[in-house]
Amino acid sequence: MSEVKVVEGPERVRKPDWLRVKLPTGENFRKVASIVGEHKLHTICQSGNCPNMGECWGAGTATFMILGNVCTRSCGFCSVATGRPEAVDPFEPARVARSIELMGIKHCVITSVDRDDLKDGGSDIWARTIRAIRRRTPNTTMETLIPDFQGKWENLAVVTEAAPDILSHNLETVRRLTKQVRVQAKYDRSLEVLMRAKRAGLRTKSGIMLGLGESDMEVEESMDDLRSVGVDILTLGQYLQPTKTHLAVQEFIHPDVFARFKTVGMEKGFRYVESGPLVRSSYHAEKHLF
Repeated sequence: MSEVKVVEGPERVRKPDWLRVKLPTGENFRKVASIVGEHKLHTICQSGNCPNMGECWGAGTATFMILGNVCTRSCGFCSVATGRPEAVDPFEPARVARSIELMGIKHCVITSVDRDDLKDGGSDIWARTIRAIRRRTPNTTMETLIPDFQGKWENLAVVTEAAPDILSHNLETVRRLTKQVRVQAKYDRSLEVLMRAKRAGLRTKSGIMLGLGESDMEVEESMDDLRSVGVDILTLGQYLQPTKTHLAVQEFIHPDVFARFKTVGMEKGFRYVESGPLVRSSYHAEKHLF
């Protein structure tokens, strides 16, 4: 990749025009914000500083984050708070399901912080949330963006047995950069999460951030690894540094490069590839049901 390089120094490098987004506004945005606040919900839209929050909330959709908003891991790219999480809230599944009903959401995305402090990794709340949504709004389809459960496969099985419509787990970056970007994660363990989900009969999805110093060849190798475990859907987006204490952006990738990667991904056999500077895991998630 040979686009605009980011040079470290006292001044933050100006983002390219293609990364500029409109400020959140509109009636639907205010409605979603009101429901999220009233029901004390956490969203990755807010915790992850997602650039698409205005667009998605304006369309009446949001990605709900369960199991609190404090993560037990400290990934170098993520703006979610790290520390000691609060106790699990047994009423959270019902609150999430009720909020989805109030919003009239046809397709929802659920994610969570990593809860390595829990024996089950949070899998019980995961399964209860999936089932609560199914009971409350049986026509709502669902994507679950899950953690790796530290490779404790009995916990993963609790979630796969609840059978979400799409099971997503992000690779996040290429193999070489995994230890730097995802300190407590393992590249091959993430591939096994996806392989086991596919063997359980689920539609699977993963995402990779670009701009952290990976090469074109490494991106394509990661695509091949994901296809080798049967992943159906791939998202590719630009990494944006949340704060000065997080990993620095090494490169702003031009939209033309993202377009080329979409073509490459489709040629490699993915059923759907969402690729662009502002793409995030749950962006246009409703289109991924095919």
